[in-house]
Amino acid sequence: MTVFGLGQQKPRHYREMLRLVWDNRDELPFAWRILKDGVCDGCALGTSGLSDWTLEGTHLCMVRLELMRLNTAPALDPSALADVSSLSSRTSRELRALGRLPEPMLRRKGDRGFRVVSWDDALDRIASGLRSVDPSRAAFYLTSRGITNEVYYAAQKAARFLGSNHVDNSARLCHAASTAAMKATLGHGAATCSYADWLHADLIVFLGSNVANNQPVTTKYLHHAKQNGAEIAVVNTYREPGLAKYRVPSIPSSALFGTELADHWFDVHTGGDLAFLVGVFRALVESGGVDEAFVRDHTAGFEDARDLALASDWEALERDSGATRGRMQAFARLLMDRPNAVIVWSMGLTQHTHGVDTIRALMNVGLARGLPGRPNRGLVPIRGHSGVQGGAEVGCVPKVDAATKARWADTWGFAVPSTPGWTTSEMIDHAARGEVDLFWIVGGNFLETLPDAEHSRCALERPGLRIHHDIVLSSSMLIGGDGDVLILPATTRYESEGGGTETSTERRIIFSPEIPGRRIGSARPEWRVFGDVMARAFPDRSAQIRFDSAAAIRGEIARAVPLYAGIETLRVKGDQVQWGGRTLYGNGRFATPDGKAHFSNVSPRVRLKPDTAETLNKRPGDQEAPDLVTSCEDRNAPASVVSGFSRTFFVSTMIQREIDPLTGASRDEVLISAEDLVRLQLENGSPVELRSSSGSFRGRLRSAPMRPGNLEVHWPEGSTLLSASAIDPDSMEPDYNAVATLSRI
Repeated sequence: MTVFGLGQQKPRHYREMLRLVWDNRDELPFAWRILKDGVCDGCALGTSGLSDWTLEGTHLCMVRLELMRLNTAPALDPSALADVSSLSSRTSRELRALGRLPEPMLRRKGDRGFRVVSWDDALDRIASGLRSVDPSRAAFYLTSRGITNEVYYAAQKAARFLGSNHVDNSARLCHAASTAAMKATLGHGAATCSYADWLHADLIVFLGSNVANNQPVTTKYLHHAKQNGAEIAVVNTYREPGLAKYRVPSIPSSALFGTELADHWFDVHTGGDLAFLVGVFRALVESGGVDEAFVRDHTAGFEDARDLALASDWEALERDSGATRGRMQAFARLLMDRPNAVIVWSMGLTQHTHGVDTIRALMNVGLARGLPGRPNRGLVPIRGHSGVQGGAEVGCVPKVDAATKARWADTWGFAVPSTPGWTTSEMIDHAARGEVDLFWIVGGNFLETLPDAEHSRCALERPGLRIHHDIVLSSSMLIGGDGDVLILPATTRYESEGGGTETSTERRIIFSPEIPGRRIGSARPEWRVFGDVMARAFPDRSAQIRFDSAAAIRGEIARAVPLYAGIETLRVKGDQVQWGGRTLYGNGRFATPDGKAHFSNVSPRVRLKPDTAETLNKRPGDQEAPDLVTSCEDRNAPASVVSGFSRTFFVSTMIQREIDPLTGASRDEVLISAEDLVRLQLENGSPVELRSSSGSFRGRLRSAPMRPGNLEVHWPEGSTLLSASAIDPDSMEPDYNAVATLSRI
């Protein structure tokens, strides 16, 4: 047995910690205060300082440490942006390394770069644009790079104050399918249980999710859950090494010898989860695995869903899922044998044109087993961003119901617009057609987070005024175009006056205090800028939109969003409130009009195959690849190709390594099964080209434990293969998968 994994491919936690200490050596006291007192700005687990509400002891992961330099970096030299052509060849990592954005900067149409302007000049330019713009041609987008609930709320209120419902957040790119399906079936788009329930579950299932890469602290929960007798099952295209074995650095035995995680592997095709889950539901029905009392007392629509599942064809389910009938039945039996099951999923299920249907199929399985509303079991759409759960919940979405509109109008003193709002992809489409005159973008980089970077580039070039509100430089800011581009420097959550809150995956609203320390230039909290500029544009209505403090925003959220009652009481480190309690729906009633959970009528869809044109255009000697390409939420891991991109996709793209610490793959490598290497008569390490109807990708093959007929590549490198038009119609979430052919170079 190898101690500390010496000589094996694994994250080098302690060595990396020392490197990151060195990287932050100029602001070590400030960095320590952030770690000790702030709420983690990495994933959505929600640690406060170095502790959480699940396990005693210190909780710290490499994701949080990797992000630390964004908080401690010095200011960049604005003169570096005087001519942006000199920056065009730099990577995103190199642009961030220039430092924090210190002052507002303006680039007029035709200028080669930016010049520093005062806040008054910047706000005057925006106010002028706000007064003249048709609200139907103004769009607002916010991504989660530590953005707080207060910022999301202030931004969506400002958009609607202007008269536009075109406001959205980065959840549209990751869990929009989960939210759409869960709201329809259960009432809320959130986890039904808490992390503490993992510790006493019989079974923990991961579908299209790699927590070892994206939410590393959860491996500590899994270690203890296994000690308590839990088993772990994984449904995935790729047998993620981090889910096979992980070395938890804060647990001595695990750090020394590792923790074996997955007990059961269920291999599926990229996108095959829908058919797999339909097959599991059918197997539960046929084998008497349905919790009849729960279904009778707490659900509706079971009979129709059951009949549709029983009418499905096993051969078609096997073909489309990539799993045999026996494996689907084995998964159903596992759920029956271990009734206290927690099912966790991520982008491997949602980022498809059939993402909502896949989650509906998952809900059918969960309801058949009586998982929601009971302790030590539940359904968990695990989040990859520290602020993304709360963004939609406090209203940063284009569509809200009539009751919410009425409540907001009463709270705000002005009406909510009645015109339909645009989702993120629709904003980009309208902007590319020249139908957006003012585009306000808080954080993010569409060139690296959406399929088809050229389409996004076109969209960024067209508006008359484009505002980038962020803490560091990104490649999208360097794009000139038909109008002015304005960069506004933002504070981080730790620098923001009055602190702020984030909502974790388990629905816990956690207060993160302002951390004393150095500040960058004249950077301001985003929430204050939204209020100030709207008040400047419309001074006669300024009292309706300007907030005096972050605490005032929390007070208004409590009135405008009943779900968030208690947020107004959060003031110091450790303060938190969990909406819905530890067990959501624990009283047996769901948040639907009739109080019942609803089964869905779901049919599996035929798995994608290369279209005729693509097949005919193959060059002589081309080898047909596995069928699909998928893309990846993993911060470092590849995205799967269909044959696809990876099954989990981290929208932020802030953390990228040249070599993945868990897989050992470099960013140009294409993961392929050993069986496909033999079938296609290719060698490990061979240079290849993948071609889809949208573009191409060149890389080197790397043998990996995958379901044959599938590939994975890194994100965002593999985005060239994706189409901007492939979108789930129910959630408007983009599809991060593609059909591709593979050829030798």
